Amino acid sequence: MPQQTRRVVTGHDAGGRAVVLIDGAAPNAKLRKATGLVSTLLWVTEESPADNSGSADAAERDIGVAPPPRGSIFRVVDFPPAADFGAVDSAAMLREMGIEAGAGSARHANMHRTKSVDYAVVISGEIDMLLDDSEVHLKAGDVLVQRGTNHGWVNRGWENCRIAFVLIDAKEPA
Repeated sequence: MPQQTRRVVTGHDAGGRAVVLIDGAAPNAKLRKATGLVSTLLWVTEESPADNSGSADAAERDIGVAPPPRGSIFRVVDFPPAADFGAVDSAAMLREMGIEAGAGSARHANMHRTKSVDYAVVISGEIDMLLDDSEVHLKAGDVLVQRGTNHGWVNRGWENCRIAFVLIDAKEPA
């Protein structure tokens, strides 16, 4: 398993003062067996605007990759080098992610699409994001806004690539 992610979550005490509710290693880390990646769920919202009341841990759940309708998901994903993992079983990957196959492309076994706008920040390592007919190479410090497109991730490097993702529910592209 890759390094743990420290998660600090704030909230309010009974008097309405700002306090830290959670501070420690994010417990909801899952190994995706079909791809070898590790996905650490940090927070989920069920609506927009989000409800910031209460003290429940919104990441204590089992959820696929896509955010809930009108909601959002925040996670960190560690992608192992493709050379360390080998062939990807596309059907198994999609089942584990809780999503349907990407439309119109069989370019790579891990191609997929979510009904979301995704904000991604590469924290460490390098990775290639595949699109239907092109690709883009991303490295630490790069940011990406992925707008409901068919895509896949391939780490052609020799070290893990860690990316922070925020996915927000979106309409299907016209």
